[in-house]
Amino acid sequence: MKIEEVAKNCAGIRTEVAKAIVEKDEVIDQLMLAFLAGGHVLFEDFPGLAKTLMANTFSRAIGCGFKRVQFTPDLLPADITGTFILNRGTSQFEMRKGPIFTNVLLADEINRAPPKTQSALLEAMQEFQVTMEGETHKLPRPFIVIATQNPIEYEGTYPLPEAQIDRFLMRLSIGYPSTKGEAEILRRRRARKQEEVAIASVSSPEMILEIQRAIEDVHLDNDIEKYIVSIVQETRKHGQVEVGASPRGSLALMKLSQAKAAMAGRDFVLPDDVKSVAVPALAHRLILKPDPWIKGIKPQVIIDKVLTTVPVPKARA
Repeated sequence: MKIEEVAKNCAGIRTEVAKAIVEKDEVIDQLMLAFLAGGHVLFEDFPGLAKTLMANTFSRAIGCGFKRVQFTPDLLPADITGTFILNRGTSQFEMRKGPIFTNVLLADEINRAPPKTQSALLEAMQEFQVTMEGETHKLPRPFIVIATQNPIEYEGTYPLPEAQIDRFLMRLSIGYPSTKGEAEILRRRRARKQEEVAIASVSSPEMILEIQRAIEDVHLDNDIEKYIVSIVQETRKHGQVEVGASPRGSLALMKLSQAKAAMAGRDFVLPDDVKSVAVPALAHRLILKPDPWIKGIKPQVIIDKVLTTVPVPKARA
């Protein structure tokens, strides 16, 4: 698939998603980048801000399967992956697949389930497979986990370990709509006279996989590659950071930059592509030292400072 076709397909998907999601074009684009790069997304935001709606709408627009799992303290790993059930007629154990066997899995309030259940997603997120009773089962492709968690309500929750947070390609936040945007939400709801929003399927799983393959061909200049590495390494040297971004962060920054370029119709990456995805790709991977953490300094502020200190590659004549 040519880059021009990638940009055209992305525009069609964005148009469909915007029918349901008002005034959040930047977040729609960021979620689109995750799909193009084949990575997982962690939404950290308050309740009622259309996180579930956005995930569901995206899956319908791209013609992919969608399953939602509400994470609770009593949720077991088998409730996600599935299990083997005895068929009394044949006296054989048959596999009953769990909701993880889909294209888009919404892990709602993921931090409300205990670590044992959270870890059921690790193999799926990294290897795109599930192992049950010693047997390995491949997941449908494309496969993306969209997880959500409330950033302020921590009572009775199990914070995600750093190893699992690092497996999310991006961490995003939707935020509240403006006064005009919220009024538009009400207007659209009154106009359609039902909760459901009509979304047309303008893509398919096969097309998404083809787009993901096309992203791999987006050119990354050596200077841009060094720029990405310098940004990530600078997060490890920063005085307020205890643990900086891992090499997985460098890979995330590279893949998202390539996807950003392709979505803009370019077959090469610019420094501005790298800058635009640095915060959602890296901020959640930083562990701050106690003092800045107590003072309420956010990791995204650190990333912004890093971007101002790392020299930007100069355009070649």
